[in-house]
Amino acid sequence: METKHYLTTVYCGKTAEIYGMETAINKQPVNTSLYLSLKGLAGDECADKLYHGGLERALHQYPIEHYAYWQEKYGAQYRDKYAEKVNRKIAGMGENLSSIGMTEQNVYLGDRYQWGEAIIEVSQPRSPCFKLNKRWGIESFSVDMQEISRCGWLYRVIQPGMVSVNEPLELIARVDNAITISSVCEMFFGDPLNQEKLALLRQQTKLSDSWMDRVVQRLATNEVESWAFRLLGPA
Repeated sequence: METKHYLTTVYCGKTAEIYGMETAINKQPVNTSLYLSLKGLAGDECADKLYHGGLERALHQYPIEHYAYWQEKYGAQYRDKYAEKVNRKIAGMGENLSSIGMTEQNVYLGDRYQWGEAIIEVSQPRSPCFKLNKRWGIESFSVDMQEISRCGWLYRVIQPGMVSVNEPLELIARVDNAITISSVCEMFFGDPLNQEKLALLRQQTKLSDSWMDRVVQRLATNEVESWAFRLLGPA
């Protein structure tokens, strides 16, 4: 098991009116050391604090490998926006951390990493939303991302401190019953009313409160909450 992972880029962003919405999705690279608080990186903003950010969504990491997949899938429809991302050196998915070698298949729920002075812990997969559709100009982007679990993941901050792109994420703890982010997505999105899988998720004490609340509700009602607004936006 590889325990040290080096980042390619650290991104922070300011809220702006772009792509027909208010968003901080176009984050810019930061090459200097900066402070990571319980709520996120210094200077990083969030437009919609109801659905983004907060103590259990303080950081978002997205594997750089996935960009090649999206370019192959969408072709010319995606290429111009991808060129914009590369040329302007902006984050394409609103990510704070960009990496090679860390994916949903080898990152586990609850994984705890030392990053510089800080300690961070994987709290949940990223829930794709309609803002990705607007950012990329592809109506089905969020749905497609959810279906194949190339969502990235979020962190809570256990210990604040100074961090930088030059310091690796060093795995320092993994819970005994840990499951991969890919598996969490498959259970939560792919088979959302499977009682056995929901019971397994119910045992994941490191799962964020918002996701756990939905797991508990599904177990109690045998119904899935509506995803329409999150995936497609206002009607």
